[in-house]
Amino acid sequence: MILAVESSRAWRADLLDMARIAMPIVFINLGIQAMGVVDALMVGKLGGAAIAAVALGNFYFFNASVFGMGLLCAIDPVVAQAFGAGDLDGVARGVQRGFVLAALVSVFVLLALLPVEWMLLLLDQPAEVVKDTSVYTQRRALAILPFFAFNVFRQTLQAMGPVRHILTAAAVANVVNVFVNWLLIFGNAGAPALGVEGAGYATAISTWIMALVLLALAWPLLRPALRPWRTETLHWAPFRRMLRIGMPIGVQWFFESFAFGVTALFMGWMGTASLAGHEIALNMAAMTFMVPLGISGAAAAVVGRAIGRGDMPSARRDAVAAIACGGGVMCISGVIFMLAPEWLATRYTTEGATVAVAVSLIPLAGMFQVFDGLQAVTSGVLRGTGDTRVPAFLHLIAFWGIGIPLGMYLGFRTPLRERGLWMGLVAGLAAAAILQGLRVVNRLRLDIRRVVVDH
Repeated sequence: MILAVESSRAWRADLLDMARIAMPIVFINLGIQAMGVVDALMVGKLGGAAIAAVALGNFYFFNASVFGMGLLCAIDPVVAQAFGAGDLDGVARGVQRGFVLAALVSVFVLLALLPVEWMLLLLDQPAEVVKDTSVYTQRRALAILPFFAFNVFRQTLQAMGPVRHILTAAAVANVVNVFVNWLLIFGNAGAPALGVEGAGYATAISTWIMALVLLALAWPLLRPALRPWRTETLHWAPFRRMLRIGMPIGVQWFFESFAFGVTALFMGWMGTASLAGHEIALNMAAMTFMVPLGISGAAAAVVGRAIGRGDMPSARRDAVAAIACGGGVMCISGVIFMLAPEWLATRYTTEGATVAVAVSLIPLAGMFQVFDGLQAVTSGVLRGTGDTRVPAFLHLIAFWGIGIPLGMYLGFRTPLRERGLWMGLVAGLAAAAILQGLRVVNRLRLDIRRVVVDH
């Protein structure tokens, strides 16, 4: 009996510790995601087409960037495990290689963002949406370099532990975003009324400020990793090993993100109201997803640091605590989505056709909340152990072997239409959660060694 009570107290302590570590990262994710949500909310006064343009622009931007964001997540196991082992030179080399990757990725993503109008017209998206989507996306592209630099700063600080400066930078950026949106969307205080284009400028300006504020605040922590520049940073063999860790994460994130992006394209084929309603529901789901994504980042860091210390029992307890936190929080958001779809939808717009589609989809978003949370957190746990290739393969099976084919069949071959497409997404997320959960169980049975890219 005494042992059972002590065990219960230990697990409760683990849950509280994980919540304490993850909470700031969750708020950071919410702050970053809030910029896109605020853009959609503020342009909502211009009509459903403006909502669709901004939301579709956000998804195009994200799909173009997501591989690079995943690639930079190689920083998680490399830096966290080096930090846990007390290898500060290993930390510095990992961070500096992350910056080289960020610069290279910025060039390729910028090139991918330039032909957005041509690409959307080729994909037969609504004509009244395409022009504004193109303008919004290209204005956001003005901040592509600070966007990836911020990701390097952020991954480094999360891997090392201190994250309060990231939270401050995200909060400042959101205040700036709201203010510049107010100026440039509607032409207040003598500024030009640019509509959707103004929202793109606002997010670009906010991204620059977010990166610069973080660099300034966290410079005492980042300086040892950035200066002096290590000549061995550009040695090809360890750089290649880091790529081999990061590329599967990029592929995994791309497959997942592109599944949602393709669904948005399918919605565009059904009409502007379908696309706008879909983007409202997905915008909300993306906001709640920031919670398990934050827990995922915390899990990657704490599991990685434990493995770096050679403490597998702590790594296992941290993994279980992270999964419990992520699943529990998403159960709550799922219930809210199911109980109040109309109230939530009308926060964005009152256009009848758009609201009707959103109301039909928001309960389905509630259904996939738990699966989405579990697959995100298990990804973070596996990333912290250095396991990135198998999760990428499992995501490919879940989303492109199950979710998208099922959604296409239900959406285009049955009367379910928009709801059918989303049922496919639910199935894909459920498959990813189950497959990755099994992988975590098998992986954590092992005694895992630290990932070392410099031999």
